[in-house]
Amino acid sequence: MSRRYFGTDGIRGRANRLPMTAEIAMRVGMAVGMSFKRGSHRHRVVVGKDTRLSGYMIENAMVAGFCAAGMDVFLLGPIPTPGVAMLVRSLRADIGVMISASHNPYYDNGIKLFGPDGYKLSDEIEMRIEQLLDQDVEIALADAEGLGRAKRIDGVHDRYIEFAKRTLPRSMSLSGLRIVIDCANGAGYKVAPAALWELGAEVITINNEPNGLNINEDCGSTHPLGLAKKVHEVRADIGIALDGDADRVVIVDENGTVIDGDQIMALIAESWHRAGRLAGGGLVTTVMSNLGLERYLGDIGLSMHRTKVGDRYVVEHMRGHGFNVGGEQSGHIVLSDFSTTGDGLVAALQVLACIKRADRPVSDVCRKFEPVPQILKNVRFSGGAPLEHNLVKAAIDEARSRLGNSGRLVIRPSGTEPLIRVMAEGDDRSLVEQVVDDIIGAIGDAKYAA
Repeated sequence: MSRRYFGTDGIRGRANRLPMTAEIAMRVGMAVGMSFKRGSHRHRVVVGKDTRLSGYMIENAMVAGFCAAGMDVFLLGPIPTPGVAMLVRSLRADIGVMISASHNPYYDNGIKLFGPDGYKLSDEIEMRIEQLLDQDVEIALADAEGLGRAKRIDGVHDRYIEFAKRTLPRSMSLSGLRIVIDCANGAGYKVAPAALWELGAEVITINNEPNGLNINEDCGSTHPLGLAKKVHEVRADIGIALDGDADRVVIVDENGTVIDGDQIMALIAESWHRAGRLAGGGLVTTVMSNLGLERYLGDIGLSMHRTKVGDRYVVEHMRGHGFNVGGEQSGHIVLSDFSTTGDGLVAALQVLACIKRADRPVSDVCRKFEPVPQILKNVRFSGGAPLEHNLVKAAIDEARSRLGNSGRLVIRPSGTEPLIRVMAEGDDRSLVEQVVDDIIGAIGDAKYAA
């Protein structure tokens, strides 16, 4: 059954346009509320958001839907996505909601859903919710005396900061480190600098003045050049860049070089392996991770298991096969000893712990392998199925043949934007660039022919 609303990370789209309208948000609240009501106790939902202007509209609409379904709503305000995942368990809620479009621009928004165990919902549960969205849900709503209540919860930032700090040994101090933190004008703008400062670091904070329109705007994990400039300007030891909902992170070393999620996973996996705490004998990542990471892990006796793109698929594989380190090249790092989803701050703290123990420059500690040349390009499309066109199929077959066993090719529609993503990697950069351009050209010819 095809999906109308849910993508790889919940529901996402342009704010105030289908599917991210107030009406759909309210119906999601109704449908989810009915799906997670079990028994006669007072049911509760926790709702967090990032700093987008449209978050007010979506939040109020969802509150109306949940209250109509008979659920009490605890409003958290701006807080990182992993904070919602933590609080849904801490507050013994039946469901958790994060209103965010992650790294997307301010004009997009989204709805991420967490079960009572703090994990993102499975495909099966999302499909059941989809079916309810298109039905007459009003017939099953609460009676007048069973309507839910809504209230704002104080102290949630302090709870999350303490949770993040407890992921480090009690004796660990970040004293002596000068850190620049880029909050992307997003959900981590209060908690991330506070946690680093409380752990003893000297903290320089940038992009921590959200106005509803500047989230992810030329900043954060998808635009780290400003962070690199600031690290050089203040002679910091390290830069840390979060995204809009603070569930991903990238690092900048003292020279301004960006260190992506693949390098971070390699560092943490090796560190935990040496400490005897790495579970599963390796890590879990997606088809987008660099071949260099796979080779590096193999050289140190660790395995790498790939899933389709989406951190929840990484988490599902980790849970099913006993791993405790996983993530994505983009910076979603999942450390299941601590959290049920990607957590940019917690992953950054693990990197900082490695740096403190090594007492060496970040460039030396965090650069674990030389990446294989990898090219990723996006093609925007509207409607149709360009990957099914014979021109595109032929170009893909030709590219796979030319790369042979020395490279990889991944072509997929984005689950969050109307894009086709074309990625190739291999030891020969010129060949990789050529096969990507050939496929991009074929997709363009297919769009023109259509």
